[in-house]
Amino acid sequence: MKLTKEFYKEFKTYPEKMIQFGEGNFLRAFVDWQIDKMNDEADFNGSVVVVQPLENGLVDMLNEQDCLYTLYLQGVQNGKAVKTHKIMNSISRGINPYRDYNEYLKLAENPEVRFIVSNTTEAGIAFDENDKLNEGCQKSYPGKLTALLYHRFETFKGDSGKGLIIIPCELIDRNGEKLKEIVLKYAEIWNLGQDFVNWINNYNTFCCSLVDRIVPGYPRDTIDEVTAELGYEDNLVNVGEVFHLWVIEGPQSIKDELPIEKAGLNIKVVDDMTPYRTRKVRILNGPHTAMVPVAYLYGLETVGESVDHEVIGKFVHDLIYDEIIETLDLPHAELVEFSDAIIERFQNPYVKHYLMSIALNSMSKYKTRDLPSVTEYLNRRGTLPKKLVFSLASLIEFYKGRRGEEAISLADDDDILDLYKGLWSQHDGSDEGLKNIVTSVLAYEKNWGMNLNEIPSLTDEVTKYLISIEKLGMKEAIKEVL
Repeated sequence: MKLTKEFYKEFKTYPEKMIQFGEGNFLRAFVDWQIDKMNDEADFNGSVVVVQPLENGLVDMLNEQDCLYTLYLQGVQNGKAVKTHKIMNSISRGINPYRDYNEYLKLAENPEVRFIVSNTTEAGIAFDENDKLNEGCQKSYPGKLTALLYHRFETFKGDSGKGLIIIPCELIDRNGEKLKEIVLKYAEIWNLGQDFVNWINNYNTFCCSLVDRIVPGYPRDTIDEVTAELGYEDNLVNVGEVFHLWVIEGPQSIKDELPIEKAGLNIKVVDDMTPYRTRKVRILNGPHTAMVPVAYLYGLETVGESVDHEVIGKFVHDLIYDEIIETLDLPHAELVEFSDAIIERFQNPYVKHYLMSIALNSMSKYKTRDLPSVTEYLNRRGTLPKKLVFSLASLIEFYKGRRGEEAISLADDDDILDLYKGLWSQHDGSDEGLKNIVTSVLAYEKNWGMNLNEIPSLTDEVTKYLISIEKLGMKEAIKEVL
């Protein structure tokens, strides 16, 4: 039996209030799940129309199932493994604008539409000079959006009450601002007039946003077991973690229209999302990058086993709570709560996250995710954070490319790999030789954007830890910082 509204007897139809550019796993496990939850628990009474941003996509498959699909949420919550599943009934229909462009434009004529969301990948918010207003479907997402907004402007004759709240979810900094900038650029080159520009500026709200939920997607490896468990066929089964966070930089009035709190959703509407972006990069991404060389050289393979390990687990815990949290400005209780959730996410028994899959481009990752914590800790405390510095020493050892007798498959830019290959191949085994390696790596401004040897005591501290790792091995060396 296939999943359709004939099969799903609880099927409901809701007014279309949101247009969504993107039909992929993430939005269906994130935004569409939240709309489903708001309908169930907070009487939102709204549905999502999905627009396929590329010529090839899942819209036909979505429509074949009456836009129904099963979402599994699994992870650790309050220390316990949790696994639930539910049929999502929040999408009304899907449109392929390349095939049904007039049907796409008609979305702008619906007075009940209030929100636009998108996830068209990081490359999606981009200008395409070949996009035109009246030559069929535009290729770029901002081009399609501009055409839709202009059609709405004309339909309602510039009515101030018919503007929209636009919330992009693409993982680029200041995504809302960049999207608006490109829309206004199209307005100018398409000669859409000052009245339209004024309507965009005064009556439409472009919000920057930050999204956070790991979505593994379609469970390809276990779909037979999933189908047997469900008792019906679903070609769009989706899997996400339990944790979710959506930070929206915009007016508090958004909460008057989206019943966030009543539905118990972890959505924060804030005046400035910068602290939250910093928090995510430092507390989620930072420990990921910092643990990789330490845990891998210790002999571990996955994030889960690292966080659960007696020694490495303590290293990661202390690195977050004693060092990284100390560099952030949000309320301490909020930072601790977020960190607790991160640890649970790392422990997720349903996700096998290999350390080596995170190891790609570790040098640039350390620069953006961990170095700011090092310098800010030094700035505030007047001393270096031991575990973050130990991680940097471990990273230099990791790029030696050996774990005992085993070769490490390093993946980074050629210039980084060449730098390390040259340095380690010339190493004579002496402490002075190790200091030379550290000094050369820290001086590599192409990666760091500065000479890290200028940070007080950093060269000596990294050298001390690298000597210890080389002479004693990771299992003994780590004891110095615990």
